[in-house]
Amino acid sequence: MLEATSHAASQPTADTERLRAVFEAQRANRWNLSRSTAAERIARLKRLREAIVSRRAELADAIHADFRKPAVEVDLTELHPTLEELNHTVRHLKSWMKPKRVGTPMLLAGSSSHVRYEARGTVLLLSPWNYPFNLLVSPLVAAIAAGNAVICKPSEKTPNTSRFLARLVKDVFPENEVALFEGGAETAEALLELPFDHIFFTGNTRIGRKVMEAAAKHLASVTLELGGKSPVIVDETADLAAAAERLCWGKFINGGQTCVAPDYVFVHASKERAFLDAFKAAITRFYGGTEQERQASPDLTRLVDPVAWRRVKDLIDRSVAAGATLEVGGEADGPSRYIAPTVLSGVTAENPVMEGEIFGPVLPVLTFQSREEVYAHIRAGGKPLALYVFSQDKRAVEDIFQNTTSGGAVVNNVLVHLANPNLPFGGVGTSGLGNYHGHYGFKTFSHERAVMVQWMKSLASVFFPPYRGKAQELASRATRLLE
Repeated sequence: MLEATSHAASQPTADTERLRAVFEAQRANRWNLSRSTAAERIARLKRLREAIVSRRAELADAIHADFRKPAVEVDLTELHPTLEELNHTVRHLKSWMKPKRVGTPMLLAGSSSHVRYEARGTVLLLSPWNYPFNLLVSPLVAAIAAGNAVICKPSEKTPNTSRFLARLVKDVFPENEVALFEGGAETAEALLELPFDHIFFTGNTRIGRKVMEAAAKHLASVTLELGGKSPVIVDETADLAAAAERLCWGKFINGGQTCVAPDYVFVHASKERAFLDAFKAAITRFYGGTEQERQASPDLTRLVDPVAWRRVKDLIDRSVAAGATLEVGGEADGPSRYIAPTVLSGVTAENPVMEGEIFGPVLPVLTFQSREEVYAHIRAGGKPLALYVFSQDKRAVEDIFQNTTSGGAVVNNVLVHLANPNLPFGGVGTSGLGNYHGHYGFKTFSHERAVMVQWMKSLASVFFPPYRGKAQELASRATRLLE
């Protein structure tokens, strides 16, 4: 079962007959969509883009109402990447859809081979609350580009944005192409009972396992965009001022509620104090030098709900009680769901703040003497969604990549790999299954169909039974050529 949340009482309840009716309408229309031309799909995407651009202010208001996200962050993290994905897809879709010729072995001479990209069919998108617009619309763009029918289910934790998305989808698409259902866990569970061809889920690892179990009932393919503790390594050659400033931005943007947020920092022991001083200076520049200034800052997103606020507040308290030093922050206000940008030093692997993904404005700082210590720690946990390295030593960076794994990685910056539609975005192991963005998203929502065309007499006919004489001799020769 998917878990209910504190927002569920205000959400529409699942109407299973209505869900199934829309699903069946989409299933009946799937062949029309899968046969659609590049021009027809591009027209759908352009209608979506026009509707988004015309409602930019309405979107910003909705997200601000949900968790006080600044308008600049809405532009940078919700609108810009989504419009970039749309524009990139529109530019390249015609090329992506073309069958791709591939080579054919000599033994199969007289034939040609290619790969066709076909729609998967009916797709379910289950999106999260932390980037409620981007993380629903970006995969939707890819699913439409690949010729699928889509049902979307946004998070109930951001109800204002969910209502905005419901209006947007209804105004742009007929239900037998794209539909959206609001609701809580009950709605998600009802949708997961339907035999979709593909399920795309963004959320935490625990719920991702449940989604995969549900998909197994119908043998539906899945994409899981999950999370985890994304580590940062700051070595002795790093530009500490630049590292501190970029990490401060990447950690506290969206209130720390980002799946690829820097979760914790390993800094070389010789640079710990200098790094901490630089980081605290960055907090002062960004959000103010006093607690009053920081709490009044319009640039700090709030925690999404009281449950999230209490979890992060308790995490800080337990971590300090366990021996961590509060370098800055720690203040909290329940009614406004505010938690100050917080930095903890003196953290060990056993500290409560290292138990799971933080998903809040708290940065633990650990120290290391040798990279092997860092490798051992990273390998002991789940495979992270992202890994960040600050170093001027190219050999050290390569050594880090050779000895760790992650969904993505960035050197001397954070988060920015998400903004490049030419890179795949996705996890590995416990941080996810599959990827998307740009061409990778188109392929995620497509079935790659292998096709071979015999256009002249087949040489393989010499191997037809009975297996004696020439057939036996030629088969033996052909095999020896590969030895």
